[in-house]
Amino acid sequence: MGLFFQNKKEYTSQSISKAAWLKFKKNRQGMFLLLFVVFIALCAILGYLITPDSTPYANEQLLEIRLQKPGSSTRLLLIRKNQAIKKNNAFHKMLFGQTNPYRMLPLSSYRFHKDSIIIERLHETPPYNISAYSLAEIVYPVKSQTHILSDGRYLHFTDIYNQSHSISIQALQTQIEKEHIITKKHLLGTDRYGRDVLSQLIIGARVSLSVGFISVSIALLIGVFLGAVAGYFRGWIDDIIMWFINVVWSIPTLLLVIAISFALGAGFWQIFVAIGLTMWVDIARVVRGQVISLREKEFVEASKAMGFNHLTIIFKHIIPNISGTIIVIAASNFASAILTEAGLSFLGIGVQPPMPSWGSMIKENYGYIILDYAYLAIIPGIAIMLLVLAFMLLGNTIRDVMDVKEN
Repeated sequence: MGLFFQNKKEYTSQSISKAAWLKFKKNRQGMFLLLFVVFIALCAILGYLITPDSTPYANEQLLEIRLQKPGSSTRLLLIRKNQAIKKNNAFHKMLFGQTNPYRMLPLSSYRFHKDSIIIERLHETPPYNISAYSLAEIVYPVKSQTHILSDGRYLHFTDIYNQSHSISIQALQTQIEKEHIITKKHLLGTDRYGRDVLSQLIIGARVSLSVGFISVSIALLIGVFLGAVAGYFRGWIDDIIMWFINVVWSIPTLLLVIAISFALGAGFWQIFVAIGLTMWVDIARVVRGQVISLREKEFVEASKAMGFNHLTIIFKHIIPNISGTIIVIAASNFASAILTEAGLSFLGIGVQPPMPSWGSMIKENYGYIILDYAYLAIIPGIAIMLLVLAFMLLGNTIRDVMDVKEN
């Protein structure tokens, strides 16, 4: 009796998805690739919450610190802008960034003199590198055409919200040293406009992952539907769909994407739709072939005998049996979409500035390839290569674990 229950437990059935996941977890390469893709996706989602430059599009330009080497750091003076700037909540900042309420001024040295701070600007020629600012102007948005009065110990002024302040000079000096003189580190350096490269790279990952996800979703909706209908019904329906597929297939993919981009206009969403409308052909052809090989199987005949309608048979019985193939194609198309978007952005007809894109980063900096700043173009190039390679290998791994013959 004990042996009977032991054998019964041993042969307990599992769902296909659960069995595939258990097999996938044993694959070290697959788990590493999955963690890498999840890490990139997490960085892209968090976006401005983790970027050193959290301004919209990571587009804070400081020409004084342009072309800084990776690992460099700069001391900055934060000067309050004389305008009302709304502070966004965490979710809004994560998606769209936060306008910087301060003007950042790179400096090499500073000293306090009575009610002012005197700074020496970075990388400027004397005597034009010396500037003086009132302590009140550094900390508060002082109302324009308002006199800042000093009695030797306190400053008296009105801000843009019509609030009067009387603050001691010593307190302002302490606050400036603690909060308004900072050291900003650039892990990947700065570009020719003085923008932080790491911030541009993280926000650019959003574009690459978004174009892959949206384009592949569009391609799957069109390709799986047309391919499944053509392979299942055959006859004149198959002839019409295959004629349409062959017409689209005969047009070079890149030219078709460029044509659709010109028709829809260059932009963020337009490029996603343009790529998605050109990638469904591969999916449709493969799905059609797989459905033709399965439409005569016993489980399909049994479904027909049980009275299921055609759409139910196609999408609930046939499509799940070719999901492994679809996933592999989707992963391959995801990689192709990333490359296509990068190529279009490099040509200037993809995502438009100031939105950062890995392709546009290469375009802006490819002239430095033969100079000491080649890393400005190599870093986004390596990012594209690693992400594309990860999706290709991940698709192959998923295909292997979902192969019924090997389970």
